[in-house]
Amino acid sequence: MRHAYGVAQVRAAEQALMATVPDGALMQRAAAGLAVRAAGLLADRGVYSSRVLLLVGAGNNGGDTLFAGARLARRGAQVRALLLAGEHTHAAGLADFRAAGGRLVDEVSGPVDLVLDGIVGIGGRPGLRPDALAAVRAVAGAGAPVLAVDVPSGVDVDTGAAPAESVWADVTVTFGTYKPCLVVGPAAPRAGLVELIDIGLALYLPTAPVAEADGPSGWSVSPALPALSVPDADDIAAIWPVPVPSSDKYTRGVVGVATGSEAYSGAAVLSVGGALAGPAGFVRYAGHAADHVRRAWPPAVIADRVGDAGRVQAWVVGSGLGTDVRAKGELRAALAADVPVCVDADGLTLLADDPVGWLADRTAPTVLTPHDREFARLAGAEPGDDRPAAARELAARLGVTVLLKGDRTVVASPDGRCLVNSTGTAVLATAGSGDVLSGLLGSLLAAGLPAERAAIAAAFAHGLAGREAATHGPVTAMDVLSGLRPVVRSLTSGNVAAHTFR
Repeated sequence: MRHAYGVAQVRAAEQALMATVPDGALMQRAAAGLAVRAAGLLADRGVYSSRVLLLVGAGNNGGDTLFAGARLARRGAQVRALLLAGEHTHAAGLADFRAAGGRLVDEVSGPVDLVLDGIVGIGGRPGLRPDALAAVRAVAGAGAPVLAVDVPSGVDVDTGAAPAESVWADVTVTFGTYKPCLVVGPAAPRAGLVELIDIGLALYLPTAPVAEADGPSGWSVSPALPALSVPDADDIAAIWPVPVPSSDKYTRGVVGVATGSEAYSGAAVLSVGGALAGPAGFVRYAGHAADHVRRAWPPAVIADRVGDAGRVQAWVVGSGLGTDVRAKGELRAALAADVPVCVDADGLTLLADDPVGWLADRTAPTVLTPHDREFARLAGAEPGDDRPAAARELAARLGVTVLLKGDRTVVASPDGRCLVNSTGTAVLATAGSGDVLSGLLGSLLAAGLPAERAAIAAAFAHGLAGREAATHGPVTAMDVLSGLRPVVRSLTSGNVAAHTFR
């Protein structure tokens, strides 16, 4: 599990750590790691005689960059520095840079093999000043790879918002811990490949959820939370329910699926397919697309409505259901059951008329799975730049778990925990893809996973299935569904590699 911390949390941890080490030790640790990664990017042509340009801002970020540049210069690189902070340039870093043979320049010019973006660190505000913006534009025109120091300059570190002309990096070397802008929002793609340099900060950050045994499977959770947590394949595999020798179809979980209609039979087929790809051992379908479901999925047991379906351990309701009187009755019946419920698509549209009223009597877990427009109907406004904060607010207000769909899907719990999925892909933006996701999520709920774990596990596997489908050409929801079983097999057999932020 990887964790991201906000600026205030990082600053507090840095202050606590600096009280225990000699002056300048943290900067030297950061600079050493930065120089090693920069040398790695120059490996194909060699560090000696390579042409490195530093864009140097004020404060510690600029100091890290200058000290790293000095290390590269001592290895024979031709290192130039464009100072963008004037008298606020880090004095010790500049002295070391000059002593190592580094050269100061007034503009971006000539051939460059690597650029280090040290303009603004975590203390900066979104956007760049005109001189820095001009330098960034010139670097983009030069076509050299860009290595961002801690964060790409110009982005909002806490929210992930990114002005149009903030830095695009090929690699970001971040120090001590991940920051939210490297995980979510428009800033995340600008970070490129993110690599973490350990500078000893972890002991001074709030204790985070960790992947440890918590009953049969799960994550133990501390009351002190990071801003965001990002599970990897090992974390998901650790909580994914798998059959044991004593399992039967009922103990594995029974999921009810109330989706589809005569007009939208495909939603039923896709959501039932998603449920069958999950860990539940029994799927009950309730709805008006029964003939289509029966033909596509013979294992599903069919009923006309939720009230006739029999006992289940979780319900999935909403995809293609419609918004008429019958649909309202089906949603009401599912929410009245004392089991976890995943509400998607048309179900969210119905909820939006009075979400507090619809959910007032719920005691079992509820998961809502909106995209941005559905979120706006529920919350009164679209999520905006700070998607985790928006999801947390809605989750707390309604007492539900919110799975906010997007390239970096966010899962927020009512208690403030926030998870981010790292496997998202734009190819999942296709009709019916969300139906597959909701079915899979319901299956995980029925198998006994708590709401936030079921939601993030479903998003993770769904993203991998989309990526796999894309390797064969343009992606449809049926392609995503077809990819789920091999993805689940890989997860549960430990054959899926951990994902880096991209």
